[in-house]
Amino acid sequence: MQSSNHRLRDMEQHHPLLSAGADVETGSLAAGVMVGGPHVGHTAGNRTLWFIQDSCGMVCATMTWFLVLYAEFVVNFVMLLPAKNFWYSLLNGATFNSLAVLALASHLRTMLTDPGAVPKGNATKEYMESLQLKPGEVIYKCPKCCSIKPERAHHCSICKRCIRKMDHHCPWVNNCVGEKNQRFFVLFTMYIALISAHALGLSGMHFFTCIKVQWNECSEFSPGVSVLLLIFLCLEAILFLTFTAVMFGTQIHSICNDETEIERLKNEKPTWERRMRWDGMKAVFGGPPSLLWCNPFTGLRLRRLLLLTQGRRGGSEFSV
Repeated sequence: MQSSNHRLRDMEQHHPLLSAGADVETGSLAAGVMVGGPHVGHTAGNRTLWFIQDSCGMVCATMTWFLVLYAEFVVNFVMLLPAKNFWYSLLNGATFNSLAVLALASHLRTMLTDPGAVPKGNATKEYMESLQLKPGEVIYKCPKCCSIKPERAHHCSICKRCIRKMDHHCPWVNNCVGEKNQRFFVLFTMYIALISAHALGLSGMHFFTCIKVQWNECSEFSPGVSVLLLIFLCLEAILFLTFTAVMFGTQIHSICNDETEIERLKNEKPTWERRMRWDGMKAVFGGPPSLLWCNPFTGLRLRRLLLLTQGRRGGSEFSV
């Protein structure tokens, strides 16, 4: 599409000149599901909740929940409840279960938050003219989703959308990690790493305690079952701790250097003004450092969640 004032190039991997602020949400989600909930950038009155209908991602997300709930079962019913020390059980139980709730909440927020999808099919002549581009200014159009690509946006073949500041697509959260949900993904990796380390510590303490006494006194389960449950928990905790700790460090490094994983792998030269270190952290987590940075429930409203259940199905999306 070309006019006297600008040229539109059908190119997939280039730096566009269109800023992220010049955004008008039109069209509908192709691979995602929209249900009642705010979708920043959509036209007024259109409330949506992001969800990707990918079989592999949904299986991985379900496995994540199963493994976390399994860890809670073993920690609570195999190790803590049979313990003779009341305060030991209470303090460790409260700590572990609180971290597990925060981890699962962060997982949900990462999975159900729009990562920064560019409006699909907005590369129309009317919209191009509304941008009031300067003569000779070049913008880029994604040939896959027919959208104008803002700066630092990349197309995700699973989400079937261009995502602003796309870092990567993570099947474990069944979503892309991008501009709007990176904060929740960082919290998810942090809390999973914490509960994994806590589970390892509790398992070691439990083994050490049970060696001194009879195994029958350590758990309501038989010794063989208890040992198998603890061994599987330790293997799970080691794998999760290693993976999430590395991912957490990688994400913090990317935020502090204002460079996504895709940009790093492609060795793209920055054409934007970088927000380094604390400026980058403030941009992702919002505002100055505070305990709210660690809260995955920030911005979540009960009334909004209740509205999500009132959506009606319409084609490939839910709407209200």
